[in-house]
Amino acid sequence: MINMKSWISQQINNRTRISIPIMTHPGIEMIGKQVKDAVQSGEVHAQAIKKLAEVFPSAATTVIMDLTLEAEAFGCQIEFQDNDMPHILGRLVTCAEDIENLKVPDMNAGRMQEYLKANKLTVEMGIDKPVLAGVIGPFSLAGRLYDVSEIMMACYIEPDAIMMLLDKCTEFIINYCRELKAIGCSGVVVAEPAAGLLSNEDCQMFSSVYVKRLVDELQDDTFTIILHNCGNTGHCTDAMLYTGAAAYHFGNAIDMVETLKVCPKDKMIMGNVDPVGVMKMMNPAEIKAYIGDLLIRTAEFDNFVLSTGCDLPPHVPAENVVAFFEALVEFNAK
Repeated sequence: MINMKSWISQQINNRTRISIPIMTHPGIEMIGKQVKDAVQSGEVHAQAIKKLAEVFPSAATTVIMDLTLEAEAFGCQIEFQDNDMPHILGRLVTCAEDIENLKVPDMNAGRMQEYLKANKLTVEMGIDKPVLAGVIGPFSLAGRLYDVSEIMMACYIEPDAIMMLLDKCTEFIINYCRELKAIGCSGVVVAEPAAGLLSNEDCQMFSSVYVKRLVDELQDDTFTIILHNCGNTGHCTDAMLYTGAAAYHFGNAIDMVETLKVCPKDKMIMGNVDPVGVMKMMNPAEIKAYIGDLLIRTAEFDNFVLSTGCDLPPHVPAENVVAFFEALVEFNAK
């Protein structure tokens, strides 16, 4: 089992820059499968992760950022597509009474066992690097159950009901993370993009307080919480830091240099290459130039980890992923 506290310290103190892109879709395509196969089969999912680990020198292994998994477990209707991530159909809860009657599901609901299988198989592969699972954040899950637009208004109109919903979402996420920790995962990337729609004060009240419960309950020397908020444009970084997570992952909407200036030097700060505008739409030469510039601008910050701003979407050209890593190799060789 990897001591993640020591591992993070070593990465920060090591002058060689590392990268941990959030990506699984290139691996799915490399093994000739579709997105639908991977999100429904733990074995296919694990095979895709294994393929990526064999081909690319990422410093850690990550799983798909599936923001429908936990919502489906609660009872949301899901639409599956061959080569796109699943979509939620409609709302599950619409009022305080619905929330009060909502049951916290167990780990046998929906596709939970398949995702636990994917993580377990990945850990058992014996890959000599951290295995980082993925979970949705409390506010983002609540928004999936209640509807994102509706929950933004409900936070002001009926905050007590939303906090009751957040309590249930947090309980489920903690239970899931406890299982991932028991399996042997080195940590989780907590995807909380909807919290970026809130002000800093509201982000702390309706998101960070609940993420902090997760941190306080599970984060230790062998299990790391990485808080991801690609909706943050810089306005709620303070609220993110309140959680006490060991690492923070930012999207392309943020100024990476300005963010690094305000983040603690002993925290791993990850980001923030645009997964679509750069990784999918640019050609390899443009990607190398873009990443080279980002690495130069962040060179004084030893705690910066090169990553994508969010999960890579399907159909990112393989040569673009190669260019991502080549840019890092070239920077480290200087």
